[in-house]
Amino acid sequence: MTDRHHLLVHGGTFAAVGDGGDISGVRGSSQPDGLFVRDARHLSRWQLTVDGAVPETLSPVADGDTARCVLVPRGGRQEPPAYTLFREQAVADGAFVESLRVTSNRPVPVTVRIAVTADADFTDQFELRSDYRTYVKSGAVRKREVLDDGVEFSYRRGEWLSRTTVTAEPAPDGVEETGTGARRLVWTLDLEAHGSAELALRVAARPHGAAKEPLVPASPSAANDQLLALEGEFVEGVAFPTGWPELAAACARGLSDLASMQVPATGPDGEELRVPAAGAPWFLTLLGRDALLTSLFALPYRPQLAAATLPALAATQATEVGPDSVAQPGKIVHEVRHGELAHFGQVPYGRYYGSVDATPLFLVLLGAYVEQTGDTALARRLEANARAAIGWMLDHGGLTSRGYLVYRADQGGLANQNWKDSPGAICSADGTRASGPVMAAGAQGYAYDALRRTAQLARTVWDDETYAALLEQAAADLRDRFQRDFWMPQHSFPALALDGEGKQVDALASDAGHLLWSGLLDKEFGEKVGRRLVEPDFFSGWGVRTLASGQAAYHPLSYHRGSVWPHDNALITLGLARYGLHDEARTVAHALVDAATATGHRLPEVLAGYGRDTHGEPVPYPHACVRESRSAAAPLALLTAVGGA
Repeated sequence: MTDRHHLLVHGGTFAAVGDGGDISGVRGSSQPDGLFVRDARHLSRWQLTVDGAVPETLSPVADGDTARCVLVPRGGRQEPPAYTLFREQAVADGAFVESLRVTSNRPVPVTVRIAVTADADFTDQFELRSDYRTYVKSGAVRKREVLDDGVEFSYRRGEWLSRTTVTAEPAPDGVEETGTGARRLVWTLDLEAHGSAELALRVAARPHGAAKEPLVPASPSAANDQLLALEGEFVEGVAFPTGWPELAAACARGLSDLASMQVPATGPDGEELRVPAAGAPWFLTLLGRDALLTSLFALPYRPQLAAATLPALAATQATEVGPDSVAQPGKIVHEVRHGELAHFGQVPYGRYYGSVDATPLFLVLLGAYVEQTGDTALARRLEANARAAIGWMLDHGGLTSRGYLVYRADQGGLANQNWKDSPGAICSADGTRASGPVMAAGAQGYAYDALRRTAQLARTVWDDETYAALLEQAAADLRDRFQRDFWMPQHSFPALALDGEGKQVDALASDAGHLLWSGLLDKEFGEKVGRRLVEPDFFSGWGVRTLASGQAAYHPLSYHRGSVWPHDNALITLGLARYGLHDEARTVAHALVDAATATGHRLPEVLAGYGRDTHGEPVPYPHACVRESRSAAAPLALLTAVGGA
């Protein structure tokens, strides 16, 4: 976020407010502004005025789970402010609460007129992204109803109905029209000499399809207490490294962020679950790949994430072909959305299956969960889902017909469907984009690991030796093919992908580290790759770059062509440790921990690829998610890989 926006997150709800606690509702920004629940903006304006003027920010909102700021009327040195306003805000599931205290600075009584202008435009998140798309909404109607203690905004389009209710204590003296659709709540407060008055404002969001009415906390401090209790549960009992306090702090920060980003989901039998959302602000929802990797990183410490993620994804597993959603039988969902545009089919992301790697990662997590916990009941319950996922890999996924997992660009959705999903991410060293069906290297590693882990489940849990042997043979064949087709002898490194003609896409990319994590490369090749990843063109000092510098395709501020991703580096570190390259693993781990330490112990989604030798602080990527579940869980993966070293 920029320094003008501050993010408050709790479950599937987030608010982005300015330095003074206001929401302006400006469109076209790279970052959202407002209160959002289930992909819709439930507050688009929330602006405070005092005696008809916007106050000056004396102490701006700082980072934290509660937004606190101090405001004063505008004036000069010769006339000290007549009063001071102390503003405190927080969010809970489906709710936004504010406490506003006005304190007189004068020795005589004063009267102050407070106004809060509120509006709810119910705009879908996809309308707020800076892609200049517009969407027709025939028959949509917005209404405002004045209440005894506030105002209610509503939006209806066919069967779709969303509401936002704003209430206050004490009730406003009046609710005024503004001529713009917004409503202005006003209070006239008489303050004694050096006296104070307080207003409590509560916002309840009731999005379409929400299962329950929101429980609005009484105050920001009550909302913060709820969140602190939840964060405490996540952190409690985890043995942090005493000899490496910076890693311990990054793990604690990451667990706290994971606690705040649990969103509702439903299991195969309708059971209510809480799963890790991908990230805030744009992706506070279930994304298959992100939830799976987050759960894998946290598995030794918080196995309940995997225990919820697996059935949630099983419940949304595709059972038939859906061209618009890229669905195919057995495929694991990539993205689940609850907004208006998804509901009416104007974007394909209600349930969108444009991911080549969520399906094998589902199987990897299921096998790892049983291995870690010894809980075979979940593997028995999800046996049919696991077999369907294997079926997709072998059939629609391409393992049988093409020898590899394959994806094709989706004109209505994602061009690339591996983790590097930006349009130009899969490219040759000269920047040329891969054409035709793409076989991305990392996905083949996931497939190999999925086949082997599912074979183990078949043998030990499902009592199906024949199926186990079939999967083990498929894994062995995949490994042989991969090392023949992807290995580039001139670079002693694997290609990033194969294109539609089977030609190597020759960019030197960090995805090779995922092959170490999956165990796809033999020992000799794996050691060469691991050592190559910590050479200066790859290793920035803050982590391994997505593309090695020196290639024409490299750009330090590209999303996937030269930046540094913490979750990518976490997988690399686990892979280095797997191949016995412990010095290299510690090198990468220390770089990431140093980056976290420089950013308040919180790792962002992505960092710029500039080198530490020329930039003494990590350079932020301009559009990164501030909170991202894979990055939050990445320090836990480092702890697994290198311990407290």
